[in-house]
Amino acid sequence: MADLTTLPDGDLARDLKRAERRRRLTAMMLVAPLFLFLLVSFVLPIGDMLRRSVIDTEVAEVWPNAAAAAAAWDRKSEPGEALFAALGRDIRTSAGERTIATPARRLNYALDNGRSLVLGTGRALKQLEGEPASWRATLLAENPAWGERMTWIALADAAGPLTDFYLLTATDLMRDANDDIVSRPPERSLYLQVLGRTFLVSFTVTVLCVLLGFPVAYLVSNAPERVANLLLILVLLPFWTSLLVRSAAWIVLLQDQGIVNDILQALHVTSEPIRLIFNRTGVVVAMTHVLLPFVIMPMIATMKSIPPTYLRAAISLGAHPAVAFVRVYLPQTVPGVAAGALLVFIMALGYYVTPALVGGADDQMLAYFIAFFTTSSANWGLAAALGVILLSATMLLYVVYARIVGMGRVKLG
Repeated sequence: MADLTTLPDGDLARDLKRAERRRRLTAMMLVAPLFLFLLVSFVLPIGDMLRRSVIDTEVAEVWPNAAAAAAAWDRKSEPGEALFAALGRDIRTSAGERTIATPARRLNYALDNGRSLVLGTGRALKQLEGEPASWRATLLAENPAWGERMTWIALADAAGPLTDFYLLTATDLMRDANDDIVSRPPERSLYLQVLGRTFLVSFTVTVLCVLLGFPVAYLVSNAPERVANLLLILVLLPFWTSLLVRSAAWIVLLQDQGIVNDILQALHVTSEPIRLIFNRTGVVVAMTHVLLPFVIMPMIATMKSIPPTYLRAAISLGAHPAVAFVRVYLPQTVPGVAAGALLVFIMALGYYVTPALVGGADDQMLAYFIAFFTTSSANWGLAAALGVILLSATMLLYVVYARIVGMGRVKLG
Protein backbone atom coordinates (compact mmCIF):
# COMPACT_ATOMS: atom_id res chain seq x y z
CA MET A 1 0.00 0.00 0.00
CA ALA A 2 1.39 3.37 -0.99
CA ASP A 3 2.41 5.88 1.64
CA LEU A 4 -0.35 8.45 2.09
CA THR A 5 2.24 11.25 2.22
CA THR A 6 3.37 10.43 -1.36
CA LEU A 7 -0.15 10.33 -2.89
CA PRO A 8 -1.53 13.31 -4.79
CA ASP A 9 -4.31 15.26 -3.09
CA GLY A 10 -6.96 13.82 -5.44
CA ASP A 11 -5.93 10.21 -4.78
CA LEU A 12 -5.82 10.82 -1.02
CA ALA A 13 -9.33 12.27 -0.98
CA ARG A 14 -10.60 9.38 -3.10
CA ASP A 15 -9.04 6.78 -0.78
CA LEU A 16 -10.49 8.50 2.27
CA LYS A 17 -13.96 8.53 0.73
CA ARG A 18 -13.64 4.86 -0.20
CA ALA A 19 -12.59 3.97 3.35
CA GLU A 20 -15.51 5.98 4.74
CA ARG A 21 -17.94 4.15 2.46
CA ARG A 22 -16.57 0.79 3.60
CA ARG A 23 -16.96 1.83 7.23
CA ARG A 24 -20.57 2.89 6.69
CA LEU A 25 -21.35 -0.30 4.75
CA THR A 26 -19.89 -2.42 7.55
CA ALA A 27 -21.95 -0.52 10.13
CA MET A 28 -25.13 -0.96 8.05
CA MET A 29 -24.51 -4.70 7.69
CA LEU A 30 -24.11 -5.02 11.46
CA VAL A 31 -27.36 -3.14 12.10
CA ALA A 32 -29.30 -4.82 9.28
CA PRO A 33 -30.43 -7.93 11.26
CA LEU A 34 -31.81 -5.80 14.06
CA PHE A 35 -33.48 -3.47 11.56
CA LEU A 36 -35.11 -6.40 9.76
CA PHE A 37 -36.29 -7.90 13.05
CA LEU A 38 -37.91 -4.62 14.10
CA LEU A 39 -39.41 -4.18 10.64
CA VAL A 40 -40.98 -7.65 10.53
CA SER A 41 -42.05 -8.00 14.16
CA PHE A 42 -42.94 -4.41 15.03
CA VAL A 43 -43.29 -1.88 12.19
CA LEU A 44 -45.20 -3.99 9.66
CA PRO A 45 -47.78 -5.45 12.12
CA ILE A 46 -48.49 -2.04 13.62
CA GLY A 47 -48.65 -0.44 10.17
CA ASP A 48 -51.07 -3.12 8.98
CA MET A 49 -53.23 -2.59 12.05
CA LEU A 50 -53.29 1.20 11.66
CA ARG A 51 -54.11 0.79 7.97
CA ARG A 52 -57.46 -0.66 8.95
CA SER A 53 -58.53 2.71 10.36
CA VAL A 54 -58.96 4.10 6.82
CA ILE A 55 -59.26 0.93 4.68
CA ASP A 56 -62.70 -0.71 4.54
CA THR A 57 -63.27 -3.54 2.06
CA GLU A 58 -65.53 -5.93 4.00
CA VAL A 59 -68.78 -4.83 2.37
CA ALA A 60 -67.24 -4.54 -1.10
CA GLU A 61 -65.97 -8.13 -0.94
CA VAL A 62 -69.46 -9.52 -0.23
CA TRP A 63 -71.62 -6.91 -1.99
CA PRO A 64 -69.45 -5.79 -4.94
CA ASN A 65 -72.31 -4.41 -7.05
CA ALA A 66 -73.99 -2.55 -4.19
CA ALA A 67 -70.66 -1.16 -2.99
CA ALA A 68 -69.76 0.11 -6.46
CA ALA A 69 -73.18 1.70 -6.93
CA ALA A 70 -73.11 3.29 -3.45
CA ALA A 71 -69.58 4.64 -4.03
CA ALA A 72 -70.76 6.27 -7.28
CA TRP A 73 -73.85 7.80 -5.60
CA ASP A 74 -73.57 11.57 -5.07
CA ARG A 75 -75.05 11.32 -1.54
CA LYS A 76 -77.34 14.26 -2.30
CA SER A 77 -80.08 12.86 -4.53
CA GLU A 78 -82.45 10.08 -3.62
CA PRO A 79 -81.16 6.56 -4.35
CA GLY A 80 -82.49 5.35 -7.70
CA GLU A 81 -83.91 2.03 -8.77
CA ALA A 82 -80.51 0.91 -10.07
CA LEU A 83 -78.98 1.33 -6.61
CA PHE A 84 -81.84 -0.55 -4.96
CA ALA A 85 -81.53 -3.31 -7.56
CA ALA A 86 -77.77 -3.72 -7.02
CA LEU A 87 -78.28 -3.90 -3.26
CA GLY A 88 -81.22 -6.31 -3.46
CA ARG A 89 -79.40 -8.72 -5.75
CA ASP A 90 -76.27 -8.69 -3.58
CA ILE A 91 -78.29 -9.24 -0.40
CA ARG A 92 -80.09 -12.21 -1.93
CA THR A 93 -76.83 -13.68 -3.27
CA SER A 94 -74.96 -13.26 0.04
CA ALA A 95 -77.89 -14.73 1.96
CA GLY A 96 -77.79 -17.83 -0.26
CA GLU A 97 -73.99 -18.11 0.09
CA ARG A 98 -74.15 -17.47 3.85
CA THR A 99 -71.73 -14.54 3.72
CA ILE A 100 -74.27 -11.92 4.70
CA ALA A 101 -73.05 -11.77 8.31
CA THR A 102 -70.00 -9.71 7.33
CA PRO A 103 -71.85 -6.69 5.82
CA ALA A 104 -74.49 -7.04 8.54
CA ARG A 105 -71.84 -6.64 11.22
CA ARG A 106 -70.24 -3.70 9.42
CA LEU A 107 -73.51 -1.79 8.96
CA ASN A 108 -74.39 -2.46 12.58
CA TYR A 109 -71.44 -0.23 13.59
CA ALA A 110 -73.13 2.75 11.92
CA LEU A 111 -76.85 1.98 12.22
CA ASP A 112 -79.00 1.10 15.19
CA ASN A 113 -80.28 -2.43 14.55
CA GLY A 114 -78.25 -2.54 11.33
CA ARG A 115 -77.53 -6.24 11.77
CA SER A 116 -81.21 -7.08 12.19
CA LEU A 117 -82.06 -4.95 9.16
CA VAL A 118 -79.62 -6.78 6.88
CA LEU A 119 -80.22 -10.31 8.17
CA GLY A 120 -84.00 -9.92 8.17
CA THR A 121 -83.97 -8.59 4.62
CA GLY A 122 -81.65 -11.39 3.57
CA ARG A 123 -84.00 -14.06 4.90
CA ALA A 124 -86.93 -12.49 3.08
CA LEU A 125 -85.16 -12.01 -0.26
CA LYS A 126 -83.79 -15.55 -0.13
CA GLN A 127 -87.35 -16.82 -0.52
CA LEU A 128 -88.02 -14.71 -3.64
CA GLU A 129 -88.37 -16.48 -6.95
CA GLY A 130 -87.28 -14.61 -10.03
CA GLU A 131 -86.67 -10.89 -10.43
CA PRO A 132 -89.15 -8.55 -8.71
CA ALA A 133 -90.77 -5.81 -10.76
CA SER A 134 -89.31 -3.13 -8.48
CA TRP A 135 -86.43 -3.72 -6.07
CA ARG A 136 -87.15 -0.41 -4.41
CA ALA A 137 -90.72 -1.42 -3.57
CA THR A 138 -89.55 -4.88 -2.47
CA LEU A 139 -86.91 -3.56 -0.05
CA LEU A 140 -89.18 -0.86 1.36
CA ALA A 141 -91.95 -3.39 1.86
CA GLU A 142 -89.56 -5.64 3.76
CA ASN A 143 -88.25 -2.81 5.98
CA PRO A 144 -88.97 0.94 5.68
CA ALA A 145 -85.46 1.65 6.99
CA TRP A 146 -84.17 1.08 3.44
CA GLY A 147 -85.86 4.32 2.49
CA GLU A 148 -83.99 6.41 5.07
CA ARG A 149 -81.03 8.49 3.92
CA MET A 150 -78.95 7.52 6.95
CA THR A 151 -79.08 3.90 5.80
CA TRP A 152 -77.64 4.80 2.41
CA ILE A 153 -75.07 7.18 3.91
CA ALA A 154 -73.88 4.30 6.10
CA LEU A 155 -73.74 1.98 3.09
CA ALA A 156 -71.78 4.57 1.07
CA ASP A 157 -69.33 4.99 3.97
CA ALA A 158 -68.83 1.23 4.06
CA ALA A 159 -68.44 0.89 0.29
CA GLY A 160 -64.67 1.52 0.55
CA PRO A 161 -61.94 1.14 -0.20
CA LEU A 162 -61.22 4.31 1.81
CA THR A 163 -63.41 5.47 4.67
CA ASP A 164 -63.35 8.09 7.39
CA PHE A 165 -66.04 6.35 9.43
CA TYR A 166 -63.71 4.84 12.05
CA LEU A 167 -61.64 7.99 12.57
CA LEU A 168 -64.82 10.07 12.90
CA THR A 169 -66.24 7.58 15.40
CA ALA A 170 -63.00 7.64 17.42
CA THR A 171 -63.33 11.43 17.73
CA ASP A 172 -67.08 11.32 18.52
CA LEU A 173 -68.09 12.63 15.09
CA MET A 174 -70.47 11.24 12.47
CA ARG A 175 -72.07 12.02 9.12
CA ASP A 176 -75.70 13.09 9.23
CA ALA A 177 -78.43 12.57 6.63
CA ASN A 178 -77.03 15.49 4.60
CA ASP A 179 -73.53 13.91 4.59
CA ASP A 180 -72.21 16.69 6.84
CA ILE A 181 -69.77 15.91 9.65
CA VAL A 182 -71.44 16.66 12.99
CA SER A 183 -70.91 15.76 16.63
CA ARG A 184 -72.44 12.56 17.89
CA PRO A 185 -75.34 12.82 20.35
CA PRO A 186 -74.20 12.95 24.01
CA GLU A 187 -75.57 9.47 24.70
CA ARG A 188 -73.40 8.05 21.88
CA SER A 189 -70.26 10.12 22.60
CA LEU A 190 -67.59 8.28 24.54
CA TYR A 191 -64.09 8.27 23.13
CA LEU A 192 -63.06 11.91 23.64
CA GLN A 193 -64.11 11.50 27.27
CA VAL A 194 -62.00 8.33 27.50
CA LEU A 195 -59.06 10.12 25.86
CA GLY A 196 -59.34 12.97 28.37
CA ARG A 197 -59.51 10.43 31.21
CA THR A 198 -56.43 8.69 29.84
CA PHE A 199 -54.46 11.94 29.79
CA LEU A 200 -55.67 12.91 33.26
CA VAL A 201 -54.70 9.58 34.85
CA SER A 202 -51.35 9.54 33.02
CA PHE A 203 -50.57 13.10 34.11
CA THR A 204 -51.53 12.36 37.74
CA VAL A 205 -49.35 9.24 37.80
CA THR A 206 -46.44 11.15 36.22
CA VAL A 207 -46.60 13.94 38.80
CA LEU A 208 -46.73 11.46 41.68
CA CYS A 209 -43.83 9.45 40.23
CA VAL A 210 -41.68 12.59 39.93
CA LEU A 211 -42.53 13.79 43.45
CA LEU A 212 -41.88 10.38 45.00
CA GLY A 213 -38.93 9.47 42.81
CA PHE A 214 -36.87 12.65 43.13
CA PRO A 215 -35.95 12.19 46.84
CA VAL A 216 -35.12 8.53 46.22
CA ALA A 217 -32.93 9.37 43.23
CA TYR A 218 -31.17 12.11 45.20
CA LEU A 219 -30.55 9.73 48.10
CA VAL A 220 -29.19 6.98 45.83
CA SER A 221 -26.92 9.32 43.88
CA ASN A 222 -25.41 10.93 47.00
CA ALA A 223 -25.25 7.95 49.37
CA PRO A 224 -22.06 5.93 50.02
CA GLU A 225 -21.45 3.22 47.45
CA ARG A 226 -22.58 0.26 49.61
CA VAL A 227 -25.78 2.01 50.67
CA ALA A 228 -26.41 3.25 47.14
CA ASN A 229 -26.08 -0.25 45.71
CA LEU A 230 -28.57 -1.60 48.25
CA LEU A 231 -31.04 1.18 47.51
CA LEU A 232 -30.61 0.62 43.79
CA ILE A 233 -31.49 -3.06 44.23
CA LEU A 234 -34.63 -2.05 46.09
CA VAL A 235 -35.55 0.34 43.26
CA LEU A 236 -35.08 -2.40 40.66
CA LEU A 237 -36.82 -5.08 42.74
CA PRO A 238 -40.29 -4.47 41.19
CA PHE A 239 -38.87 -5.39 37.76
CA TRP A 240 -38.32 -8.92 39.03
CA THR A 241 -42.02 -9.35 39.83
CA SER A 242 -44.73 -9.91 37.24
CA LEU A 243 -46.92 -6.91 36.45
CA LEU A 244 -49.99 -9.08 36.93
CA VAL A 245 -48.79 -10.15 40.41
CA ARG A 246 -48.05 -6.56 41.43
CA SER A 247 -51.49 -5.39 40.32
CA ALA A 248 -53.20 -8.29 42.09
CA ALA A 249 -51.22 -7.54 45.26
CA TRP A 250 -52.71 -4.05 45.37
CA ILE A 251 -56.19 -5.57 45.29
CA VAL A 252 -55.32 -7.43 48.49
CA LEU A 253 -53.73 -4.38 50.13
CA LEU A 254 -56.41 -1.83 49.21
CA GLN A 255 -59.59 -3.85 49.70
CA ASP A 256 -62.04 -2.94 52.49
CA GLN A 257 -60.51 -5.51 54.85
CA GLY A 258 -56.98 -4.99 53.54
CA ILE A 259 -53.84 -3.88 55.34
CA VAL A 260 -54.13 -0.22 54.31
CA ASN A 261 -57.63 0.17 55.69
CA ASP A 262 -56.67 -1.71 58.86
CA ILE A 263 -53.75 0.68 59.45
CA LEU A 264 -55.90 3.76 58.82
CA GLN A 265 -58.50 2.57 61.31
CA ALA A 266 -55.85 1.56 63.87
CA LEU A 267 -54.40 5.09 63.68
CA HIS A 268 -57.94 6.54 63.98
CA VAL A 269 -57.53 8.30 60.64
CA THR A 270 -60.82 6.75 59.52
CA SER A 271 -63.64 5.26 61.52
CA GLU A 272 -64.65 2.73 58.89
CA PRO A 273 -63.11 1.18 55.76
CA ILE A 274 -62.87 3.56 52.82
CA ARG A 275 -63.11 2.45 49.23
CA LEU A 276 -59.61 2.37 47.74
CA ILE A 277 -60.00 -0.30 45.08
CA PHE A 278 -61.98 -0.58 41.83
CA ASN A 279 -61.93 3.19 41.49
CA ARG A 280 -59.60 5.97 40.36
CA THR A 281 -57.62 5.87 43.60
CA GLY A 282 -56.65 2.24 43.11
CA VAL A 283 -55.65 2.85 39.49
CA VAL A 284 -53.40 5.79 40.38
CA VAL A 285 -51.78 4.02 43.33
CA ALA A 286 -51.07 0.80 41.42
CA MET A 287 -49.80 2.55 38.29
CA THR A 288 -47.56 4.85 40.34
CA HIS A 289 -46.01 1.83 42.05
CA VAL A 290 -45.41 0.06 38.75
CA LEU A 291 -43.97 3.05 36.89
CA LEU A 292 -41.93 4.62 39.70
CA PRO A 293 -38.62 2.91 38.77
CA PHE A 294 -38.85 4.27 35.23
CA VAL A 295 -38.60 7.85 36.50
CA ILE A 296 -36.01 7.13 39.19
CA MET A 297 -33.37 5.60 36.91
CA PRO A 298 -32.99 8.59 34.50
CA MET A 299 -32.85 10.97 37.47
CA ILE A 300 -30.12 8.89 39.14
CA ALA A 301 -28.06 8.95 35.95
CA THR A 302 -28.38 12.73 35.70
CA MET A 303 -27.70 13.40 39.39
CA LYS A 304 -24.58 11.25 39.40
CA SER A 305 -23.15 13.41 36.62
CA ILE A 306 -23.54 16.63 38.65
CA PRO A 307 -20.25 17.49 40.44
CA PRO A 308 -20.90 17.97 44.19
CA THR A 309 -18.38 20.83 44.16
CA TYR A 310 -20.96 23.08 42.47
CA LEU A 311 -23.27 22.97 45.49
CA ARG A 312 -20.40 23.38 47.96
CA ALA A 313 -19.08 26.34 45.98
CA ALA A 314 -22.44 28.09 46.07
CA ILE A 315 -22.73 27.58 49.83
CA SER A 316 -19.14 28.79 50.40
CA LEU A 317 -19.99 31.98 48.50
CA GLY A 318 -22.73 32.77 50.99
CA ALA A 319 -25.83 31.12 49.53
CA HIS A 320 -28.24 29.42 51.91
CA PRO A 321 -28.20 25.62 51.38
CA ALA A 322 -31.85 25.66 50.28
CA VAL A 323 -31.21 28.52 47.85
CA ALA A 324 -28.10 26.81 46.50
CA PHE A 325 -30.06 23.58 46.00
CA VAL A 326 -32.90 25.31 44.16
CA ARG A 327 -30.80 27.63 42.00
CA VAL A 328 -27.68 25.55 41.37
CA TYR A 329 -28.45 21.84 41.78
CA LEU A 330 -32.11 21.59 40.76
CA PRO A 331 -31.78 23.15 37.27
CA GLN A 332 -29.07 20.61 36.39
CA THR A 333 -31.46 17.74 37.15
CA VAL A 334 -34.09 18.98 34.67
CA PRO A 335 -32.92 16.71 31.76
CA GLY A 336 -33.22 13.58 33.92
CA VAL A 337 -36.54 14.64 35.42
CA ALA A 338 -37.94 15.52 31.99
CA ALA A 339 -36.74 12.26 30.43
CA GLY A 340 -38.19 10.18 33.27
CA ALA A 341 -41.48 12.09 33.26
CA LEU A 342 -41.84 11.71 29.49
CA LEU A 343 -41.11 7.98 29.70
CA VAL A 344 -43.65 7.45 32.48
CA PHE A 345 -46.32 9.56 30.77
CA ILE A 346 -46.00 7.74 27.44
CA MET A 347 -46.05 4.34 29.13
CA ALA A 348 -49.07 5.32 31.24
CA LEU A 349 -51.00 6.38 28.12
CA GLY A 350 -51.00 2.81 26.86
CA TYR A 351 -51.64 1.02 30.15
CA TYR A 352 -54.25 -1.73 30.07
CA VAL A 353 -53.68 -4.53 32.61
CA THR A 354 -53.50 -2.45 35.81
CA PRO A 355 -56.62 -0.29 35.19
CA ALA A 356 -58.52 -3.37 34.05
CA LEU A 357 -57.71 -5.17 37.33
CA VAL A 358 -57.92 -2.43 39.96
CA GLY A 359 -60.17 0.13 38.24
CA GLY A 360 -63.91 0.44 37.88
CA ALA A 361 -66.06 0.88 34.79
CA ASP A 362 -65.41 4.64 34.77
CA ASP A 363 -61.65 4.26 35.16
CA GLN A 364 -60.79 2.30 32.02
CA MET A 365 -58.34 4.00 29.68
CA LEU A 366 -58.08 4.07 25.91
CA ALA A 367 -56.00 0.88 25.73
CA TYR A 368 -58.87 -1.06 27.32
CA PHE A 369 -61.21 -0.13 24.46
CA ILE A 370 -58.56 -0.93 21.85
CA ALA A 371 -58.17 -4.39 23.37
CA PHE A 372 -61.96 -4.82 23.60
CA PHE A 373 -62.60 -3.96 19.95
CA THR A 374 -59.69 -6.13 18.84
CA THR A 375 -60.45 -9.29 20.80
CA SER A 376 -64.10 -9.19 21.84
CA SER A 377 -66.15 -7.42 19.17
CA ALA A 378 -63.73 -7.92 16.23
CA ASN A 379 -64.17 -4.26 15.25
CA TRP A 380 -60.60 -3.88 14.07
CA GLY A 381 -61.32 -0.66 12.21
CA LEU A 382 -62.39 1.21 15.33
CA ALA A 383 -59.57 -0.37 17.35
CA ALA A 384 -57.10 0.86 14.71
CA ALA A 385 -58.65 4.34 14.73
CA LEU A 386 -58.32 4.56 18.51
CA GLY A 387 -54.73 3.38 18.10
CA VAL A 388 -54.12 6.19 15.61
CA ILE A 389 -55.51 8.72 18.10
CA LEU A 390 -53.30 7.36 20.89
CA LEU A 391 -50.21 7.18 18.65
CA SER A 392 -50.80 10.72 17.37
CA ALA A 393 -51.13 12.06 20.91
CA THR A 394 -47.90 10.30 21.92
CA MET A 395 -45.99 11.63 18.91
CA LEU A 396 -47.29 15.14 19.49
CA LEU A 397 -46.18 14.94 23.10
CA TYR A 398 -42.71 13.79 22.04
CA VAL A 399 -42.41 16.65 19.51
CA VAL A 400 -43.36 19.18 22.18
CA TYR A 401 -40.84 17.63 24.57
CA ALA A 402 -38.09 17.68 21.92
CA ARG A 403 -38.75 21.35 21.17
CA ILE A 404 -38.71 22.28 24.85
CA VAL A 405 -35.45 20.41 25.37
CA GLY A 406 -34.01 22.00 22.24
CA MET A 407 -34.95 25.47 23.41
CA GLY A 408 -33.41 24.73 26.78
CA ARG A 409 -30.15 23.66 25.15
CA VAL A 410 -30.07 26.83 23.07
CA LYS A 411 -30.55 28.98 26.17
CA LEU A 412 -27.88 27.05 28.06
CA GLY A 413 -25.53 27.42 25.09
